This record gives sequence, C-alpha cells and structure tokens, in this order.
Amino acid sequence: MPLDPFAARYGRPLPLPLRAEAAGMSWQEFLAMYASERGPLRLGDWSATTLSAGRSAFEATIAVGDTIHSASALACGPVAGMTAMLYDLGFGIEIHSFHRHDLGDLHVTFLLCGSGARRTWVMGTGESGVESTLRAMIAGINRTHTSAAVR
Repeated sequence: MPLDPFAARYGRPLPLPLRAEAAGMSWQEFLAMYASERGPLRLGDWSATTLSAGRSAFEATIAVGDTIHSASALACGPVAGMTAMLYDLGFGIEIHSFHRHDLGDLHVTFLLCGSGARRTWVMGTGESGVESTLRAMIAGINRTHTSAAVR
C-alpha cells in the first residue's frame, strides 16, 4: 500500500503533516476521512461581484441540515467572504495551514483548519482554486463540528 494516497493517484505529495497522518490509507479511505461531504453544511451556489477598493460582494446558498440559507458578505477575497458567511450561520473556522495543487482541470485545496481547540486536515476539489478552497472550508466545518478532530 502506498504511503501517500494523493501522490499515488496524482503524482504530487500531500502536505508533510497530512502525509504522515494519511500514510497507508487507500484512496477511498482518504476521501472518506478528509473530503467527505457528510455533515451539517453543504455549499450550493456561489457568486462574486467585484466592487471598488479591492472589495467584492459574495453570495452563497448554504444548506445547514434541512434548511437552505442565502448568505452574503462584503470582503476582500473569497476566503474572507466565506469565513464571514459561516460565522454568521454560527460556524466559526480558522485556517492554520493552506496548500493547493492545480492539476489542469482539477484544483485541490488542503487545509488544516480549526474551531475552538479542535484542528483537522481536510481536502476540497473543484474546477477552480476558489471552488476547491470553499469546498475544503465546508469540509473543515463538517469535520470540526461533527467528529473528534485530530490535534
């Protein structure tokens, strides 16, 4: 069994601390642990409108359980916008480490994120770097708010 399931699949290594944590996992085990879309939050639509002074207006549809929310934020970037929206919905998140691989049409973001004393690694994928980052943030909320996270 390969030591790094992401490198075995895509030829690029995982961030070193995550590589050690995921050593020996199959690709399916890795996805189930770090990229699961199960949890209280799901991301629907996302849009951004560029404003003046480096700011943008962000809008998203975010499901919390069975309830669909329309969220919005004015921020300097998509991570700040999503962080504000999640906070407004009662889900705080901190990003402690950020890594991204752009693999042609696939973009993959790895985050070490936390909420309170909990920290965990997550992965998000998408057709753009922004989409993969937002999906990783949602995965981070789902892992830190629904399971015992790794320290």
